[in-house]
Amino acid sequence: MTHRTTILMDPDLLDRLGRFASRSRTTKTAVIAAAVEAYLADHDVKREVAFVGVGESSHGRLSLDGRRIAQRVAGRREPPG
Repeated sequence: MTHRTTILMDPDLLDRLGRFASRSRTTKTAVIAAAVEAYLADHDVKREVAFVGVGESSHGRLSLDGRRIAQRVAGRREPPG
């Protein structure tokens, strides 16, 4: 489902957009949507966990330490307590 929005643009840029859309036989909406998709693909920060290990340990503290490290690396705050 698409939603309507309003953007503000310099008149010269709006004219260029209109000419480009006409030459490309598409709509200004389609050009703007493609531009936003491309921009976000190039600039969106993707957080990846460098390493995740699953295992068993007789030292119960390791799972707590590992969970804290994973939360820190993922950029999430630890719950209070």
